[in-house]
Amino acid sequence: MELELREVSVNYNRVEAVKGVSLQIDAKERVSLLGANGAGKTTVLRAVSGLKGISFGQIWFKDKRIDKLGAQDIVRLGIVQVPEGRRLFLNMTVYENLLMGCYLRGDKSSIEQSLEEIYGHFPVLKGRKNQQAGSLSGGEQQMLAIGRALMAKPRLLILDEPSMGLSPIMVAEIGKVIEDITGAGITIFLVEQNSRLAFKLSRRGYVIERGRIVLEGDTVDLQNNEYVKRAYLGGS
Repeated sequence: MELELREVSVNYNRVEAVKGVSLQIDAKERVSLLGANGAGKTTVLRAVSGLKGISFGQIWFKDKRIDKLGAQDIVRLGIVQVPEGRRLFLNMTVYENLLMGCYLRGDKSSIEQSLEEIYGHFPVLKGRKNQQAGSLSGGEQQMLAIGRALMAKPRLLILDEPSMGLSPIMVAEIGKVIEDITGAGITIFLVEQNSRLAFKLSRRGYVIERGRIVLEGDTVDLQNNEYVKRAYLGGS
């Protein structure tokens, strides 16, 4: 088991945003979390990343309980998140943003090799490495955000709405990179409103509504579920 949430609840002031969520992700697996705006998806990710404390339950990574750890310690364990909205350092160059991703790494001697691996995934970043991140297109900024996360050498990569605001061509390109990343041995936890993309990229999925998991299963079964068809795929 790579990641496990056990009956996790999260409060914002007195409002319970996440209510007893349990889920599991195996090593090298791609798992999606689906839900509408406000369903609790990002709150779950923030709890896993140590950015939001939980009010009840437990979060385990490998054989270690992590819900009491700080965000920096969770990154050191190998859990890295690409946040919704990218959160780049817009006044810094592409190269400088990528270097920020390896700030906590101890193997500084292999950083150049990691950079070349990122440029292999995203050749456009190599050609723009001296440009400010704020000058990139939306798709290029998403590539940079994923590249920065990969520079941390994650074991588990969390992606929060990676397709948001991107053209269909760019969505397909990002999707291919996500598939390649899993082939390299990295586990993927994907949050997406684009349900068709999530189903394409994941082997299993969970559906969250109003802070609770309401459905889970193989993506093939979820796609054939009548409720999922109506609520998330626009059909019957």
